[in-house]
Amino acid sequence: MRGRPANIDQRIADGSDKALVASFASSSRTGDDSMPLRPDFGTEGKEIKLRTNFFPVRVPKGPLYEYDVAITPAAGTSARRVKRRIYQLAEQTTAWTQANMTGKVAHDSSAKLISSFELPQPLTIKVPYYDEDESGPPQQGGKEYTLTIKFIQEIDTSNLLSYLAGQSQFRNYDILPVIAALNLVLASVPGRTGVMVGRNRYFFRSAAVPQSLGGGLEAWKGFYSSIRPAHKQLMVNVNVCTTAFYTPGNLAVAMMTFERSSFGARMEVFCKSVRVKTTHLGYRKSVKRLVRHTAKTYKFDTPEYGRVSVEEYFKRKYNIRLQHPDLQLVDVGGQKTNYLPAEVCEILPDQPYRGKLTDENTAAMITIACQPPNVNGEAIVNQGLNHLGLKVAGPELQSFGVAIGPDMAVVPGRILPKPGIGYRSGPAAIDDKASWNLRGVKFAVGARLDRWTVLVIKDNANGEFAGSSDPELFQVVSGFRNMCNASGMQVTADPTYATAQLPRKNPSDLMRRAAIDTIKNTLLSVKPKPTLLLVMLSSGDKATYEGLKHLCDVFLDVATVCVQSSKIRKSSPQYFANVALKVNMKMGGINHKLDPRSGAWLNKVPTMIVGMDVTHPSPGSAVGTPSIAAVVASVDNSYAQYPASLEIQESKKEMITNLKKMMVDRLTFFQKKNNGKLPERILVYRDGVSEGQFNIVREEERPQIIEAFKSFSTPKVPYRPQLTIIICGKRHHTRFYPTEEENADKDGNPRPGTVVDRGVTAVYDFDFFLQAHGGLQGTTRPTHYYVVHDEIRFRANEIQVLTNSLSYMFSRATKAVSLVSPAYYADVACERGRCYLRKLFHGIVGEGTTASGSGSTAEQDVVKEAERLWGGGVSRPGLKDTMFYL
Repeated sequence: MRGRPANIDQRIADGSDKALVASFASSSRTGDDSMPLRPDFGTEGKEIKLRTNFFPVRVPKGPLYEYDVAITPAAGTSARRVKRRIYQLAEQTTAWTQANMTGKVAHDSSAKLISSFELPQPLTIKVPYYDEDESGPPQQGGKEYTLTIKFIQEIDTSNLLSYLAGQSQFRNYDILPVIAALNLVLASVPGRTGVMVGRNRYFFRSAAVPQSLGGGLEAWKGFYSSIRPAHKQLMVNVNVCTTAFYTPGNLAVAMMTFERSSFGARMEVFCKSVRVKTTHLGYRKSVKRLVRHTAKTYKFDTPEYGRVSVEEYFKRKYNIRLQHPDLQLVDVGGQKTNYLPAEVCEILPDQPYRGKLTDENTAAMITIACQPPNVNGEAIVNQGLNHLGLKVAGPELQSFGVAIGPDMAVVPGRILPKPGIGYRSGPAAIDDKASWNLRGVKFAVGARLDRWTVLVIKDNANGEFAGSSDPELFQVVSGFRNMCNASGMQVTADPTYATAQLPRKNPSDLMRRAAIDTIKNTLLSVKPKPTLLLVMLSSGDKATYEGLKHLCDVFLDVATVCVQSSKIRKSSPQYFANVALKVNMKMGGINHKLDPRSGAWLNKVPTMIVGMDVTHPSPGSAVGTPSIAAVVASVDNSYAQYPASLEIQESKKEMITNLKKMMVDRLTFFQKKNNGKLPERILVYRDGVSEGQFNIVREEERPQIIEAFKSFSTPKVPYRPQLTIIICGKRHHTRFYPTEEENADKDGNPRPGTVVDRGVTAVYDFDFFLQAHGGLQGTTRPTHYYVVHDEIRFRANEIQVLTNSLSYMFSRATKAVSLVSPAYYADVACERGRCYLRKLFHGIVGEGTTASGSGSTAEQDVVKEAERLWGGGVSRPGLKDTMFYL
């Protein structure tokens, strides 16, 4: 795509967006009732032009007509597949045709329908039901569904045009109904021809040949599309995406392949809800669950043969000799159980996999999905618009008066200057990829390490040390210690050594509890208790790593740094240096800091920078597994140390429940570290919030933060620092493509520091896209920063430059990172919290297991077990006031 002429869209080139923002100056920016208005556009940095994966949309004159659709009887329509089939059949009925709906309505194959004209009322459509593989409805006793289509509202599109034009009286106009309606219209073609996975993502077997991920899964290419408002233009954002599908074939073979693909992979997650066709009788069913019994062990009573095993029954009834009688049975029943051997089930094609991918699957997915920007850009323009039905307007788009422009939007951007990064021995030499190295530098503040222990884990893996008396181990530890001292730390004492020989892996002990018990007993014998444990892991086994972190953080109160024996024994100075980065921070040191010029704004008045995040249970977790919230906050004027507060809360709850307490904890520690002083400004970077939940932060979390401030007020001196809250978004589909060679890196991605705040940003609100980092592989994704509350009264240059500078302050890396460091720290802290609840995240409760969605274990029991595992969290002063999670 580079090399083609690129002219900035006229709606931006004419400066009308700048005139609009200038008109905001007379409006209130800090009112609690609405978002802050954009104060201005940024000017800092080198100006560039970028293509972006947004295409202009012609807004229909309208109006549009919205209808609610009720399907009766409701029984049996919970599966999306069934609803989609009901709509397919409804579109073939005479009633649908007589209502003149063909090609003139759009729907979500569920409860919502948008029409380009008024439909007759009342409107009901009767649908005789039959599956795709049946020739027609049965003569007698077949299912019949009724669609009742009821008028809800008329949607005026002219107000949307006024909103896009920046007319002030429409600033608070709710555009969501018309946006949702137009998204339905755009989905009319891919909804029929593709497989929808999640929201607005459509996958097509014809888009590219599916590629194997291993373990019975394959990767499909697809495209995302969503309507977005922009200055003077409605846009559709189109992007490439990749997701996992089941590989069609025999279920038994797929199960065994999946289980072999990774130790600890759970077959019940793989099997749950997969749709199969039986080879012995030819009917189609969804797998309800995996059964503990096998065809050999499960017996049942039959009229013909008496009490027989499943293996014997299939042999006598169907003359089928089972090849895998020791494999677990699957239950394909509805209200009643129906146990089948997996080998008589064939996985039907075109089914997305909704479970959590194994590490091996994930690695394969990344390899397949990572494509350079020119490849993705060409795929969007040449394939995406076509597959999504946007290149040539079909009947629905024509009837609604919608048309899509064929060319990507071109918007202005800037490349911000790099901040200055300082060490005790001088500034870092930052390269064009926003990275630097540690050769010849000393940490800004070197920590002291007095009592430390080297723990050797032996688990029968290649490359592990022979034990704590291995001469090579002493050499490696000595080399690492020398690197710490050369980097400015004070490591004067010799470590003590210990070895833990782990018991062999056991498939019935996926969490490796026996191994963790062995490690615990080994560590309890180490005297005196160390302040740091350097762990030589035998391999990359996640169960051992997570269990060890849980043990040492929550129960033993010991800081840990883990390395893989096979990697550290190579004695690479770079590897030693990377480990030293973590050790120095965990012991209270400071690796690097912003130079006085780059940190000028931060150092004007006492300021605290806060990062907040919430992580939720993943697919396959036990039902009721809590979410985990993290709040980190700076405590020093170098903005390097960010101790954390971690809490568990109600499952899948977006708002941080105990935010007041967590903020009080962070402010109390700030006060302790700063001679009784409290910050005068607090800047919060909130991660993990989708656009639809911005108001949760403003209306529910912000008041809790303010309540925390009141805890420090006295009758004579109220405490009320200035508060600004910025939401960081990574789960979006905006991408940028440089139009000139000199403004791109060698892969064709934008250069580090690229910022965009015009053209595809909010019409009224204060937001910007920033790609602070250099891309490693594939197409880089900028982070979307959205100011939702602003008492500090930032100008665009101030907040953009500050956010870019803070992206260089992630202490365990010598490069800029993709997410501003405080938010990144909160994300890392949440991941550490997941180690404590690892059993539940794997669906294991008590001594048994429960698959996601299973009601076999009461949610209250899951919550109790979570509280037991959490054990009060990291609560002892020795660890909780440090960056133990790093």
